[in-house]
This record gives sequence, C-alpha cells and structure tokens, in this order.
Amino acid sequence: MSIHWKILRSLLAAPFRTAMVDDQRSYRGIDIVIAALNVAAKIRATTTSSTVGVLIPTGGVFPIAALGAWFAGKTVVPMNYLFKKDELQYVIDDCETDTVLTVGPLLEYLGFVPTVKNLLRMEEIGLSGVPDPSWPSRATDDDLALLLYTSGTSGRPKGVMLSHRNILANIAQIREWVNFTRKDLILGVLPQFHSFGLTVLTLLPLCGGIPVVFTARFVPHRIVKLFRQHRPTIFIAIPSMYNALLQVKDGSAADFEGTRYIVSGGEPLSDAVFTKFRERFGVTINEGYGLTETAPVTNWCRPEEWRRHSVGRPLPGVECRIVDIVTRAELGPNQDGEVILRGPNVMRGYFKLAEQTAAVFDENRFFKTGDIGRLDKDGHLFITGRLKEMLIVAGENVFPREIEEVLNRHPSVSDSGVVGEIDPLRGELPVAFVEVKEGAEFDERALMSWCRESLAGYKVPSRVVRLTALPRNPTGKIMRRELKKML
Repeated sequence: MSIHWKILRSLLAAPFRTAMVDDQRSYRGIDIVIAALNVAAKIRATTTSSTVGVLIPTGGVFPIAALGAWFAGKTVVPMNYLFKKDELQYVIDDCETDTVLTVGPLLEYLGFVPTVKNLLRMEEIGLSGVPDPSWPSRATDDDLALLLYTSGTSGRPKGVMLSHRNILANIAQIREWVNFTRKDLILGVLPQFHSFGLTVLTLLPLCGGIPVVFTARFVPHRIVKLFRQHRPTIFIAIPSMYNALLQVKDGSAADFEGTRYIVSGGEPLSDAVFTKFRERFGVTINEGYGLTETAPVTNWCRPEEWRRHSVGRPLPGVECRIVDIVTRAELGPNQDGEVILRGPNVMRGYFKLAEQTAAVFDENRFFKTGDIGRLDKDGHLFITGRLKEMLIVAGENVFPREIEEVLNRHPSVSDSGVVGEIDPLRGELPVAFVEVKEGAEFDERALMSWCRESLAGYKVPSRVVRLTALPRNPTGKIMRRELKKML
C-alpha cells in the first residue's frame, strides 16, 4: 500500500470529522481530500518531472500539497524555507524538479523567488472547487515517496530516499509502541520539512485519524496558550524549544495537565532543561531517537519505562547494535561504541550518491549512524556522543556532550557548544562556546573551575568563549563547523 492511499482511507472513514487545525482554519477529512485532488489535477496539467517540491510553512496546507503530489504519482520533496537562497536553489536543482508548490506570503518572507519552471501558489489553485474526477495514482511499496534533504551541518545537503514502505513501516512501529488513539490530540510545532515533523506530527495522525493542531511559528507564549486552548495529549519538540518554554513567565503545571506523552528529540536534552521543566511544570520529558535516514524514529522512551538520559528501547522491527569504532565487533551491555540500525524504516540511500550510500551501510545492511552510544542490559539506548565530533586529547577520547552537560548546569549558562582546537603537544584541546542567561555575568575562570569539579583534567576546556547566540541549523542543532571557523 502507498502512504496516500492509507491517508485517503482514513480521511474518508470519518469525512466530516475535524482532522487538522492551524493558524488560519480547521480542516475536515473531506476538505483535505477535495483540496488534494485539485492539487493533483494542477500538477498533472503542469509538470513532467517525477519530483515536486513543497515549500510551505507548517500547517494544514503542507499535507494537502504533499497528498496532491502523491495523488498525481510524484515524489514529494519537502523544502526547508529556512535555507539560504543558494542552499534552497541547490535542493531544487539537485532533485531535478520542474515544479514547486508554495504560498505567496512565504515568498514575501523569503525575499526572493526560487528559480524553477513552475512555481505554483496554493492560494491560486482553487482548493475547494469541484475536483478532477481522475483516480489517485497507485504506487508500490518500494516506489520513492519522499526525498528529504538533510539540513547540511557539514557540506551540501543530501537527499534521503524514503519509500512508501519506509514511511508506513515507521508509522506502524510508532503506533504499536506508544498506542496513539483517536481520543488523543497532537500539538504540532516542528517544521514539516523535517522528518520528525512530517512523519510523527503530520502523516501519522492523518493515517490514524488522530486530530492535530499546527502552528507555523514557535512563539513560546503562543504555545502555552495553545496548550490551554486545546489541551493536547501529545507534544513533541526539540530541547531548545523546551528551554524557551521555561522563559514563559506565566506558564504553570496546570498548562500541561492531561499531556500523556511529552517527548524530546533531534538532539540531546540537557540535564538543566530536564530538571527545571520537571520542577516547574511537574512534567517528565521522555527522549526519543531517530534520523532522517530512518524515517525517522528508531527508539522511544515510554513514560512507564523512563530512565534518565535513555532514548528508549528500539521500536518493533528495529535492530539496534553497538559496535567497536575500530574493529566493528559487536559490544556487550554498557560499552560505548557506534550505534548501527537495521529495519524496514531505513532509507533506500542517498539520491544520486552511490558511494556515500555504500559508505553508510555495513555488509549486513546495518545503517551506520555515526552516533556513539551504549545499550544497558534491558536494551535501553543511551547516546553519549557523535563519532565525527569526538576529540582525541593526549590519546584520550573526549566527547563534547559530556563537557556541555557540565557547563549547562552552571547557573549563568543558557547553552553551550564544545569543539576541538589543534594543539601541537596534545593533539586537540576542547574549547567551549557559551550563551549566557539574561542578566547573568560571564566569568571564564569561574566556568573553568566549575568544569574541574566534575571532569577529568584533560576534559576541562582550555578556554571558554562567550557568544550572543550559538550558531544553529533550522532544526535547532548547534552547528559545530561554524564554531570551528571561530577558532
């Protein structure tokens, strides 16, 4: 079965039930189907390429555009509207599309018009008109459904090829693992061009008949108001968003009553944010794990199994192993090594990049994540670092995350990023960059003394640099290559 037929069946099973609400309006199942059929007719009449770009902010229009493209038999290419002009143009050219679906207000926000043969504005298509009577296209399990471009923290973005099987498998895995039902309500704040926001907060609820509330911009006080208004039972965000919610002065534990799944993903959740959130709001944030290449979720720490720093056990059908970074031998419980994964949700490969695709799979078709972690005796995964970010200080392996966790616990530090600086005597030395909380003073010596209390001497930063804001990619991750440039 294809993803769009799964969604179509779900929407038509309850055609007059509200499926989505965004900043502009609400959408019933029948509204979504009619609008998508109109989009499909426009695409069929316009494009000859096998791919269609979707450049639309988070909301109800995005899934309508994607569904329309699938109805027309195309591969959907979600486009990151936070990319710079040259990055966005690279994606358009690389995916070989002649058509991009967008909306006028977003083009005004971008301040430029992408170069593409057909730039179709959704507001000009006529989404509520009598749709074209043609039958939605069918697709096989192995046909390419999504081409998701990574955010490009190092080098050019790569197009991750996800089949209909990959997406449907991950949706089924999540639903079996956490038991979402139609009685739930999801609050969607993650961008839909990102795999987390697309699979978990958009396609999953559409397939399962779970209502979802979207908002296009993450404004902390606005999010708290949406909690009060809609009372969501499911909320998934990234650590920087939870940190921002802590700054809402009138937020209280009452705002989160009834939220049964509150999950953090995308990057490690700091101890400081976790502790403050639980103390102030009475909420325990559970962590999950996944990558764009795995469609994306592979691990999820359920509330009844909560363990601090654990991203949970593998989802059904996901094989998770830890291997030695040199010998590639499988390691036992509580031993750190590279995390490798295998399952029906793992990507086909990188678009037009055969060598890079071959490099990330081992001989048994396990995907090499590049993340360092360990499994405990019960199968809980703990992510401890990133292979490419590992520093070698006087022959010792040092992972930036450990140093950042210590810095982030300091009362003056809002967030931090650590990178390695070449040193002729010790190979590398850790250098820390920090954001300081509003009203707090920056004291480099005090921060280094703080680190010495919790870290081995060789892990203590050689210096600490204050930044007004750490460089981040569109999904909130700290861009270490930009910190490297500052050295």
